Amino acid sequence: MVYFLKFGASWVLPPGCFIVALFVLAWYLWKRRGERRAAALLAGLTFVFYLLCTGFVAEKTMGWLESAYEPPEEPSGDVIIMLGGGAMPDSPDVDGTGALCSSPANRLLTAVRLQRELGVPILLSGGQVYEDTGAEAKIARRILLSLGVPDDQIFAETKSINTTQNARFSTEILKEQGLTHPILVTSAFHMKRAVLNFEKQGVTVTPYPADYQVTHHPVFHYTKLRPQTEALLNNVTVLQETLRTLVTKYIE
Repeated sequence: MVYFLKFGASWVLPPGCFIVALFVLAWYLWKRRGERRAAALLAGLTFVFYLLCTGFVAEKTMGWLESAYEPPEEPSGDVIIMLGGGAMPDSPDVDGTGALCSSPANRLLTAVRLQRELGVPILLSGGQVYEDTGAEAKIARRILLSLGVPDDQIFAETKSINTTQNARFSTEILKEQGLTHPILVTSAFHMKRAVLNFEKQGVTVTPYPADYQVTHHPVFHYTKLRPQTEALLNNVTVLQETLRTLVTKYIE
């Protein structure tokens, strides 16, 4: 009963209610107005939109993107590079003001655990992207200190505002510090493009993906066919990453 209620509610709330409305409009154009070509086009586009809103499709597309790299069983390196992914400058936090968004917070958790296991420094990469967003590396540095990471084990690159600059400015710090075997920590969906950007800087990294969005061994359930904003966001992320990877590879 619980699953049935979840399935039904998803058609009353966005985006489900918009999908229903568009299908009704397509039916109206077909039956009442006789505009069959327009109705068929609208129905087709609506069906594609519906598919992008389902967890069933999102698990397939996001799973494909996240499987580009697997975390090494025995990682080794002389520095851990953690890429930023968004921060809020005025959010209250345990030891100050400013907090990381969910994805970089998950990346930070992985980076800290690796640092404690390997005893190597962490290089934080990420600046203030917009006027009303947080200075990512500075906020992450404060959090690392509160978690007990020594100050001399933290490097902060605070100028970058995209992945291309993450790689470029991080490479400069690597050269200054004589570090040659970096372990790269970022979200699994972002890893493919991140590795490519570092390769274009002449740096070979050991990928250590984190912040997984979907399970690697999905089991079908009919509720995965309900429209969800989370699924749409995952599919949009896949499309964005694919486009940006192509731009990085062939244009930048």
